[in-house]
Amino acid sequence: MAGLDISFYGSSLVSAYWNGAATYYRGIIRALAERGHRVTFYEPDAYERQSHRDIPDPAWAKVVVYANDEASARRALDQGRNADVIVKASGVGVFDALLEAGVLEVRRPDARVIFWDVDAPATLASMRGDPSDTLRPLIPEYDMVLTYGGGDPVIQAYRAIGARDCIPIYNALDPETHHPVPPDPRFAADLSFMANRLPDREARVEEFFLKAAARSLERRFLLGGSGWGDKPMPANVNYIGHVYTADHNAVNRSALAVLNVARDSMAAVGFSPATRVFEAAGAGACVITDAWEGVELFLTPGEEILVARDGAEVAALVADLTPERSRAIGEAARRRMLSAHTYAHRAGEVESLLTNGAPAKPVFA
Repeated sequence: MAGLDISFYGSSLVSAYWNGAATYYRGIIRALAERGHRVTFYEPDAYERQSHRDIPDPAWAKVVVYANDEASARRALDQGRNADVIVKASGVGVFDALLEAGVLEVRRPDARVIFWDVDAPATLASMRGDPSDTLRPLIPEYDMVLTYGGGDPVIQAYRAIGARDCIPIYNALDPETHHPVPPDPRFAADLSFMANRLPDREARVEEFFLKAAARSLERRFLLGGSGWGDKPMPANVNYIGHVYTADHNAVNRSALAVLNVARDSMAAVGFSPATRVFEAAGAGACVITDAWEGVELFLTPGEEILVARDGAEVAALVADLTPERSRAIGEAARRRMLSAHTYAHRAGEVESLLTNGAPAKPVFA
């Protein structure tokens, strides 16, 4: 097929600062570019992201940074109007309502317009709970809704409010970005965890990470991410602040195990593996995750990932984990990711949706 011109309105492609979707955007867009599609990514100069860039403008996408004002957002919409496909991602953070309506207004008659939801539980909760929500009446006008997780509960919820279709395009691995590297003594730990402090994550982090640390004072725990500086922590927790993506592989390779903790809303709907699961597995790390429905569709519990129901189980898993078993689980997880869950797989699904209206093959292999 001929390559498509795609205008993509999202939070940020060049900065992961307070922007958990960055890894997902980069993996999907880079893989689409490798299939011959041309993506222009429009992002606002907001939340200090441009001063915390962690990649330069990439060769595989054109990045347009627009000023954080309404006139500039409208100009960005006008610049992208001639694309074959126009994408509005959730959670841009500024002028979302303007962009959600604007992509539908500027489209060519033969163009496809997609709402791509990178936080479906939060978006659906807003549409259900706020009578003045401006997105809900627009959903039926989009050609399709794509999400980065959620499974059947999210699919049915979107269809119930009028979506023509809703298809999950799950997180995945970019093996060129996330891969094994030598351990780094700066990040040595028995259990590491990286995530920003958010209200609907904090209680689960207290349970699965901080309580596990308090039960394992002879073990070393490492915490990365923004916002945790004033959080009371056991003495065996080393808090290192924001971790730039260039150090993610080293963090994931330097611990006996890497923890994944879902946000409350993601855990509730299930089928929502976070990018850190794929990053860590791609680096060959042994991942311990909190329990959520659907984990076995991505990695086999006990063989490719370890699953815990609370902090006590996390502590027990760390206590029983040997370097040999950690390595075996990490290597098995990496093999599974490379065989079924790379962004090349996901880009094939997206391309098929844009051309045939259905994925080329099942998401899970």
